[in-house]
Amino acid sequence: MGTFGSMKTTIDIPEKEMRDAMRFTKAKTKREAVVKVLEDFNRQKRMAELVKYSGTCKDMMSFGELMELRERDLPKSSRLYSK
Repeated sequence: MGTFGSMKTTIDIPEKEMRDAMRFTKAKTKREAVVKVLEDFNRQKRMAELVKYSGTCKDMMSFGELMELRERDLPKSSRLYSK
């Protein structure tokens, strides 16, 4: 195991899939392509987990309430939206 927690492994990846991965990620190496694809996959799965909880927090303020609070607390000269 390397210093940064990387793992060396040997896998058989179909050539067409690797070419596509390199093209879509604009990676210069196979390793870079695999890492980018894994990062993207993991990010998508983490986002899907968060979406499950969307709207379940009853105490969270709405976007409109947040904007009203910001408008009230900002000096008139620096307000985002003038009325």
